[in-house]
Amino acid sequence: MGVKLFVKNKKDYWEFIRQLRNMDGVRQGFIQQEYIEPDNHKIYMKKYGHLYYICTVNGAPAGYVGVADRDIRVATHPDFQGQGVGSFMIENIMKLEPQAYAKVKMGNEASLKLFEKCGFTKQYYILEKNNET
Repeated sequence: MGVKLFVKNKKDYWEFIRQLRNMDGVRQGFIQQEYIEPDNHKIYMKKYGHLYYICTVNGAPAGYVGVADRDIRVATHPDFQGQGVGSFMIENIMKLEPQAYAKVKMGNEASLKLFEKCGFTKQYYILEKNNET
C-alpha cells in the first residue's frame, strides 16, 4: 500500500466522485441508487462539495468521504478496496465530525463490516413500507 493522504475536496475531484458513485457495484450499496448526471452533480458539488474529502494513494484518488446532515457518505474505488482506504477515511472524518453516523443499506455487508471495524455499533432499524406490487 502506498502513501495515503486525506485531502479536502476541490473541483478537480468532482468528476472522480461522480464516476465512482455511479460505478456498478458501488452505486448499489447506496440507499439512493439513481445514476447521477453531470449537470446535477455539478449543482450538488457547488452546494455540498465543501463537506467532502478525498483519500489519495500515491497521489491518485482512491475514495471519498463526506458528512451531510450528520450522515456519512463514503465510497472506495474497487482498485483500492481491502487496502485500508475506507477505514482511513472513516477515522479521519470522525476527527472532524465526531457526531456523524452511518446509515447502511440492508445487505451492504462491506459497508457494515467497515463501520463496525471503525467502532460503530448498530443502534436502530429504520423500516419503510414497500409500495411495490
